Amino acid sequence: MDPEEALRRLAGARVGRLATADVSGRPHVVPFVFAVEEDGRRAYWAVDDKPKRSRNLRRLANIAANPRVEVLVDHYEEDWGVLWWVRASGIARTVEGDEAARALELLVAKYPQYAERPPAGPFVAIDVERVAGWSAREPT
Repeated sequence: MDPEEALRRLAGARVGRLATADVSGRPHVVPFVFAVEEDGRRAYWAVDDKPKRSRNLRRLANIAANPRVEVLVDHYEEDWGVLWWVRASGIARTVEGDEAARALELLVAKYPQYAERPPAGPFVAIDVERVAGWSAREPT
């Protein structure tokens, strides 16, 4: 899969998996929702109000200690001829001010639930450095 197609599929995915690691390298993977800038080189997500044990999330602590992250999105069906996945690697950082406002704008545009109940944050940007993908069948 070429990088342009991988970025298109990344941006269109409704949910992904975010992988972070602590300072010792112990991985932590969680499902998450996110929005991608038009050029595909920056993704945003936010801590929202869905029930959590704490707002002190391990993924945020991991990013503070080790900002390298990976995002995985994929498509599965019983017809294995239509399977695909995209992995994006990058550097994550919390954002504030205008960039947090831009993150909220993109998230609200993608997820109507956020229009009704905007996430309070923190907001996180992932600066995508590398994207790779695989598809059982090339797009037509």
